[in-house]
Amino acid sequence: MSTEASSSQNPTDVLKTATFSRTDGSAPIEQASTSSDLLMAAYDPAKLHPLADLGDKLDYLLLDDDKTTELPGATTAIPSRGWSDDLCYGTGTMYLSGLALGGAWGVREGARRPLAVSNTRLRINSILNSVTRRGTFIGNSAGVMALIYNGVNSSIDAFRGKHDTLGSMTAGAVTGALFKSTAGIKPAIAAATVVSGMAGIWSYVKKNV
Repeated sequence: MSTEASSSQNPTDVLKTATFSRTDGSAPIEQASTSSDLLMAAYDPAKLHPLADLGDKLDYLLLDDDKTTELPGATTAIPSRGWSDDLCYGTGTMYLSGLALGGAWGVREGARRPLAVSNTRLRINSILNSVTRRGTFIGNSAGVMALIYNGVNSSIDAFRGKHDTLGSMTAGAVTGALFKSTAGIKPAIAAATVVSGMAGIWSYVKKNV
């Protein structure tokens, strides 16, 4: 490339007056070029990406994030990739649901609690105290039960090689018995019966919805 301008000229003027010649000895191109012409001629924007033109050559980049579990009977209305999904989502959902239910219970209890002096600030304080007490109690209890249930249910499914309503009910019975084991035999049996029934209903609904 040769220019007819001195080094003190404006770069724009230099580009406008620049001429280019081929290396094969042909006649020079006497056409004014712009910076866009220079960049577009030397670089293809599609090739600037680091993964351009790779296609399907890198098989290890094809992730299986959308692949669901292949355990027989585990295909339900709620897609799951395995025991880790059930454990995380189930525990989180039950914990948040327990917080919401306990909070609603706390609001009702705090709003109806009799006060020695009728005062707005005291009423608000009573409601907040009830919400924090009931909400955390129900939320923590529901989260712990969901954690135990999903762990036991996944273990039973892995041992049996399939997922069905019977396994879910067994996991519910074990969960209820463990959760109320310190309260005595009768409360443990009652909790096992209730949680087992709820687990059976939940499993049936997931499969038939």
